[in-house]
Amino acid sequence: MLEVVNLDDARSIVADRFAPLESAAVSVPLGEAAGRAIAHDVVAEEGVPPFDRSTVDGFGLVASDTFGCSDALPAILELAGEVQMGAEPDCDCAEGRCVRVPTGGQIPTGADAVVMLEYCEEYGDGTVGVARPVAPGENIVFKHDDIAPGAVLIPTGTRLLAHHVGTLASLGMASCEVRGRLRVGIISTGDEIVPVEATPVASQMRDVNAPALAAAVEACGAEAVRFPIVADEYNELLVCVREALGTCDAVLVSGGSSAGEKDNTARVLGQLGSLLFHGIAVKPGKPTMCADVGGKPAFGLPGHPVAAYFMFLELVRPLLLPGRVRRASAILAEGLPSNHGRAELVAVRLEERGGQPVAVPVRGKSGLISQLSGADGYIEIARNQEGLAAGTAVEAKMF
Repeated sequence: MLEVVNLDDARSIVADRFAPLESAAVSVPLGEAAGRAIAHDVVAEEGVPPFDRSTVDGFGLVASDTFGCSDALPAILELAGEVQMGAEPDCDCAEGRCVRVPTGGQIPTGADAVVMLEYCEEYGDGTVGVARPVAPGENIVFKHDDIAPGAVLIPTGTRLLAHHVGTLASLGMASCEVRGRLRVGIISTGDEIVPVEATPVASQMRDVNAPALAAAVEACGAEAVRFPIVADEYNELLVCVREALGTCDAVLVSGGSSAGEKDNTARVLGQLGSLLFHGIAVKPGKPTMCADVGGKPAFGLPGHPVAAYFMFLELVRPLLLPGRVRRASAILAEGLPSNHGRAELVAVRLEERGGQPVAVPVRGKSGLISQLSGADGYIEIARNQEGLAAGTAVEAKMF
């Protein structure tokens, strides 16, 4: 770790070598598509709607018949018939005539507008009085207004939300091809680490990193594959990492990433593949490393939970969820000194003060994951800055 890389360089190395990290396409029923990344451009093979339809309950008519009408002087039109939902009109419009049309009903031939029901009165003698003028095209969605044939509706890689699913349904797609879920292996190391359900004794610590990283992986839409805790034993870690790489698209090893006698992660990753960097000029997260093992990314993350989580967000999340990091602009509530000679990531809580978004630093001792419970995201202080003054405009990356 004598030759650490800048955080920006670490991001670029990972992105240039591995992005985009993709899995094979799979077909899923439409009801299971939400949250998945679409595998191919969705191109409309048909237009929507397939006919001109009304957006209101009212009367289809020739708009010019209503010009100048009012409550005192309504336009009197002959009622030619009624459109039934789901059926083609069996009558048409001409000047001096109108047709009753429900919301969503097909516009009869000859009509170029629909006047709302509440502005009309049926006199009972086959005529209708219209008390409000309408313009041509008013209250009509024209054929293919919503979707034009051949249009790219959903680009490749889009993570499907409810409105995307609705769009697919409107095209008659009962299933769609999405990217298969990436599998990310998670390994915690350390003689002192015990499972969450165990009661620690002496200097033992419960495994915080594996559950936290698994949750972070799942939040990105990938599948977290948990492996047993590995002791500080080189061969045991070598076997476990090799197994993980055989079944997963990426591997995260937490702990053992420093340069101590029992810190085996760098040795293992270097033996299995090519170590791209070991050490980043960042706080927290300096011991972080990344290796290329047969084209797969393998990360060595710090044992400190906060550092491991921040490095996951900075280096791993962009591979699993490219371009999806939410950011929020705010004003820094208080000054933050930083003279460590490395970039610093600081957790913040977002508040509104005087109608303005404010970022409040969440302070706590290094490595305590509980401090993040009161945070919404984090900001970065660049390596060449000696801190940020209160009132500085900042951009927070949201958890």
